[in-house]
Amino acid sequence: MEIISTVKGLRTAVAAARQAGKVVGLVPTMGALHAGHLSLIERARKECDFVVVSIFVNPTQFNNANDLATYPRTLEADCALIETVGVDVAFAPTVEEVYPEPDTRVFDLGPVAEVMEGAMRPGHFNGVCQVVSKLFDFVNPDKAYFGEKDFQQIAVIRRMVELLGLKLEIVACPIKREADGLALSSRNVRLSAEQRAIAPQIHEVLAENVSLVDEGITDVDALQEMVETELNAIDGMEVEYYEIVDPVTLQPAATISGAVGCVTVWMGDVRLIDNIKYPTL
Repeated sequence: MEIISTVKGLRTAVAAARQAGKVVGLVPTMGALHAGHLSLIERARKECDFVVVSIFVNPTQFNNANDLATYPRTLEADCALIETVGVDVAFAPTVEEVYPEPDTRVFDLGPVAEVMEGAMRPGHFNGVCQVVSKLFDFVNPDKAYFGEKDFQQIAVIRRMVELLGLKLEIVACPIKREADGLALSSRNVRLSAEQRAIAPQIHEVLAENVSLVDEGITDVDALQEMVETELNAIDGMEVEYYEIVDPVTLQPAATISGAVGCVTVWMGDVRLIDNIKYPTL
């Protein structure tokens, strides 16, 4: 595996792979890698001949300075980990390399970026699109891989690809969970032992809520309220939002059939997100 820190070096490596007729896959990450990231890389490895993993904590997508400052940075461990799963290039640039000058682009992302995370974190998705569009420009991948834990982010990136007229496939990969159900996240390392012990109840409550549909409870508002009430009743958790949405438009779902429930929960100063799919009736 080659570790590259410059855009020029990255483009040279990708150009050589393309000249050899290889299919190029990109897995964008912010580091602090875990088994969820590895599942994306393994999928990319199966479908592509040349895999690039970017490791870059992107400052433009943080609207909370403390969150940016405390985001875990473990580059050495990350590189050691991904070398074991057949990555060809780890791209680990500096902020100055990615943003030699301020990125002032504003993306017209429309309704998919205005709800949930978009409403709670103004500017977040514009920052995501700034960095992901740059990575797409640097690598020009055939396929790019993203985890469904960030369900809304995938919808936003698809919108950005459409806006920019890019020719690549966005591959959404299933959420990877701990044995107790907690969605893997780089932020989990910030949970105290007590918080980590109760955090799996987020997924438990969501799964129980989905099971109610099989029992004939299909009222979207009622199901939404149940999740909020149950999670808020757990000492140490505070729900920021639970929204049941259309999986494509991310607007409030008219019916429960095929909808997706997206949740954000604060545990102390750690913000965890998760989601779950409802059955198609």
